[in-house]
Amino acid sequence: MAADTRAAAAQVIAALLDGRGSLSKLLPQAEARTAERDRPLLRELCYGCARTAPRLQLVADKLLRRPPADKEVSALVLLGLYQLEYTRIPDHAAISATVNAARELEHPHATGLINGVLRNYQRSREQLERKLSGNPQFSSAHPAWLQRRIKTAWGDRAREIFRASNANPPMTLRVNTARVTVADYLARLEQAGIAARPCAVSPVGITLEAPRAVQELPGFEQGLASVQDESAQLAALLLQPGPGERVLDACAAPGGKTCHLLEQQPDLQLSALDIEEERLDRVAENLSRIGASAELICADAAEPDAWWDGQLFDRILLDAPCSATGVIRRNPDIKLLRREADIAELAALQTKILRSLWKLLKPGGTLLYATCSVLPEENAGVVAGFVAATPDARDNTPQQLDGSPWGEPQAAGVQLFPEPGGGDGFYYALLNKTE
Repeated sequence: MAADTRAAAAQVIAALLDGRGSLSKLLPQAEARTAERDRPLLRELCYGCARTAPRLQLVADKLLRRPPADKEVSALVLLGLYQLEYTRIPDHAAISATVNAARELEHPHATGLINGVLRNYQRSREQLERKLSGNPQFSSAHPAWLQRRIKTAWGDRAREIFRASNANPPMTLRVNTARVTVADYLARLEQAGIAARPCAVSPVGITLEAPRAVQELPGFEQGLASVQDESAQLAALLLQPGPGERVLDACAAPGGKTCHLLEQQPDLQLSALDIEEERLDRVAENLSRIGASAELICADAAEPDAWWDGQLFDRILLDAPCSATGVIRRNPDIKLLRREADIAELAALQTKILRSLWKLLKPGGTLLYATCSVLPEENAGVVAGFVAATPDARDNTPQQLDGSPWGEPQAAGVQLFPEPGGGDGFYYALLNKTE
């Protein structure tokens, strides 16, 4: 029997509140228990509730005498508030369905509480919004600690970052220009009735006017195009591997950058490394679709003695594990899962991996450090500190791509911010090893 949609959504949100998984893992499991016709609503409820959770939680705190003891009840309150504030579902239907979900989840004792909170919100919505309007967490829809860090780092730009991070992301494609030109692929999309435009920064990117199933994209299964954010497409363009070079793609999953490198130079000696076997399976799937191959290594990038064969690399791409604060619009559960203490721990890990991989790079070689974070502690802070402590490291990040400025130069590297209708927030630093 298919699960009630709101009950399934509440289980996902409760798990997020409890730190028991991510949307990328929890939602597919919930979808499998949900009727196919109800899956779009399930996704909307889960993604929307996660995206607005910092605002919704403040509202819930005002309406509740104390937090519910059960996370599923807390999740149902947030889901009910989300429906009332952000969806076109009639208020009476949203309240009724959310209360019924409490029964479905065997919380009959909470039906009165949920019904009362949601009806109270109906009556006092405008008054609550006035009271909370001066709260930075409410206005930014970001956790207080993250709002504070972004504001401290970027000042007046922070408002734009919050706005872009709270918006629905565009669907962007990377054209395999080894097999078709961007102009030709745009023409194929037009013939298929799919509106699209070239990307502003990436010369191989196309942004769709509206998301489409990949099965609808011409030549997708044949590898003519891949789904990849515009900012992420810049990694291969910055690294610029030469024919036959030995290249390491560290922290490679799910393989978008791996594939792009091989589209540029099919005869690379490329090793794709990731710490999780399951994530390497995604790399293998993506390579197979574009008809390319690479050596796949399941290992820890920070411990090369366990897997490195002793041969130096010409180029290394380090897509470092990070807070992912530049891609919150694609992964809104970051707002619920990430903690402020994580940032210092991530910066320490990033520095450790960078130092470890630097030893694997040939003199005269190039390492591209990349994150999808907008926090300087993980980006320029890590790279500037590394360069200062490493005599043979030089920051040679270009200030222009294809003759045009890109991003915002930092003390080391370049920062990209999430753009409405454009690329995600990314950081890049191109480091050369002196001979």
